[in-house]
Amino acid sequence: MLNIVDHPSPNHRDRAGGSEVDMLVRHYTGMESAEAALARLCDPAAEVSAHYMIDEDGTVLRLVAEDRRAWHAGIAHWRGHNDVNSRSVGIELVNPGHENGYRPFPEPQMVALIELAGDIVTRHPVPPRHVIGHSDVAPRRQTDHGALFDWRRLAEQQLEL
Repeated sequence: MLNIVDHPSPNHRDRAGGSEVDMLVRHYTGMESAEAALARLCDPAAEVSAHYMIDEDGTVLRLVAEDRRAWHAGIAHWRGHNDVNSRSVGIELVNPGHENGYRPFPEPQMVALIELAGDIVTRHPVPPRHVIGHSDVAPRRQTDHGALFDWRRLAEQQLEL
């Protein structure tokens, strides 16, 4: 059973036009530590957030309620939709990213991601083609998750095409 710890971020608002969730977007934090990433995701001046952050040890933090619009995708586009944030749940995986010592995603983190993503897609009508990485919705400016992420493993769980 997944243990989710609430750690509210002030960075959210209503979903535009009453949009329903039909996408799940995964990111990596791209920062040197989980503490630095959490501070940024909860800093009102940063104007960035996600619904969840999963630390490398598998700890899951809920930053924004799923019925709210978190600010994780930025300028993004997917299958004819430009306001990805209003249609998606965003999950940040703690990883320093390509600029700070990119490394494989540890087993406890992957297990937590699979469980959390599986739970999200049972509560929202998210087809596998809408379970995507940040680089899918913003390919010109984002590289996360990259080659060290186990894309195949998510596909085997029908959480990725």
